[in-house]
Amino acid sequence: MINVGIIGASGYTGAELLRLLTNHSEVKISYVTANKYAGQKVSALYPNFYGICDLMFEKFDSDIAKKKAEVFFVALPHGTSMNVVPELLGENRKVIDLSGDFRFPKKDVYESWYKMPHKHPELLGSAVYGLCEINREKIKGSDFISNPGCFPTGSILAVAPLLKEEIISESDIIIDALTGVSGAGRSANKETHYCSCDENVNSYKVGGTHQHIPETEQEMSKISNKEVKLTFTPHLASFSRGIYSTIYCKLKKDISTEELLKTYNDFYKNHYFIKILPKGVYPEIKSVAGSNFCQIGLEVDERTGRVIVISAIDNLVKGASGQAIQNMNLMCGFDEKEGLKAVGLVP
Repeated sequence: MINVGIIGASGYTGAELLRLLTNHSEVKISYVTANKYAGQKVSALYPNFYGICDLMFEKFDSDIAKKKAEVFFVALPHGTSMNVVPELLGENRKVIDLSGDFRFPKKDVYESWYKMPHKHPELLGSAVYGLCEINREKIKGSDFISNPGCFPTGSILAVAPLLKEEIISESDIIIDALTGVSGAGRSANKETHYCSCDENVNSYKVGGTHQHIPETEQEMSKISNKEVKLTFTPHLASFSRGIYSTIYCKLKKDISTEELLKTYNDFYKNHYFIKILPKGVYPEIKSVAGSNFCQIGLEVDERTGRVIVISAIDNLVKGASGQAIQNMNLMCGFDEKEGLKAVGLVP
């Protein structure tokens, strides 16, 4: 049994970590922070934890934190996480950062896309990128994980077999992705107001400006061993959870849907959380909501010489907290599936 701390436990990803970890047989949640709600019980903010998790939110104090836990999930916003992570690293403690602060090895890349200075560039490049199905062995030997972004998770998993087997053009990838409103976090704003987002879809950060673009290109390039360039457009849709990615890739050779499905099944045969759907069946958000699964379906468009790959994940689980726990399981030598076996919420 290990003691776990959640730094920034009042946000949606923090609450999701709490929900999932209450079902984990190998951990005890011993420390939860939320400076704004310090002194209040978790159940006062999230009534679903009443009688299940009666911990009190605390203000973050690194000395107290290090006495109470050995594994830390840092669920703080970009730019804030970088101030906390250095205080927790070392002395055999394990840190899983859910922000984008340590996903790039170069300071200038981070600063140009996140529009803020990086205060600890000496740590850049020291974290393992925690996409479990791609970096499993590296994760097992690491004490510092940078948890992937939600959009990159759905996109990279969807095309990794195509890039690895050199089946598609690395410079002609187009991604359209819809995200649920929970992806914007708990803070209220006019774009996520009920009247704005209900029964609506709208695009944002159009024209190659979303901060997940360089992360996705970086990790896809590692898989393909060639520079990847992509076009990415995110859309906010009127559902609470989920990311639905439709990806268009130019094929380098003639190949059938059936052949590609075999390639995908071979590539992911030892990966429990990736489900390759049969020909003619495509992912649905409800099939993965509340779960750590990624569903993938595909079809070849013979007329245009493209393959269309569709993936669905829960942005708060496989796209954030579930993947973070999957990382912890690998780091600590637990069963990779522990605490994460729940299937999607249908209906």
